[in-house]
Amino acid sequence: MQTLEAGSRATTQGFTLLELLVVLVIVALVSVGVGFSMRDSSQVQLDREAERLAALLESARARSQVSGVPVKWRAQPGGFRFEGLASTELPQQWLDPDTRAVSQTNPDQGAALLLGPEPIIGPQSVVLTSNNQNNRQVRIATDGVRPFALAPATP
Repeated sequence: MQTLEAGSRATTQGFTLLELLVVLVIVALVSVGVGFSMRDSSQVQLDREAERLAALLESARARSQVSGVPVKWRAQPGGFRFEGLASTELPQQWLDPDTRAVSQTNPDQGAALLLGPEPIIGPQSVVLTSNNQNNRQVRIATDGVRPFALAPATP
């Protein structure tokens, strides 16, 4: 049997249970934080495109009312354009190149919206889809008085 002499130190080997539990809690908290911060960008991307387009449509609508010049928004392959405004005033590309727009108001004209210059326009809507997400659609609509905003998708 070994005994310790007076003034000598006992050496410990390994970690105590409390130290191991503290390390496990820290690792768990870090992994939860990383999991929440790494959302699926493909699901969020279409919503981000829709919110951006709603803001751009309202900006073009306000510019049309101020200038008195009719402005029309039209979807194109790989982007969109605002007819009636200078081409450099507003962006004309999607953030995600797989985004597509389809008008629910005038399906025969493709995706096109008339934004002004009248303060009250007719009800209009456009549906955004993505090639990455086959079944997901986001609808942007206005009743003609209120601003363009995300709306529930209609079948």
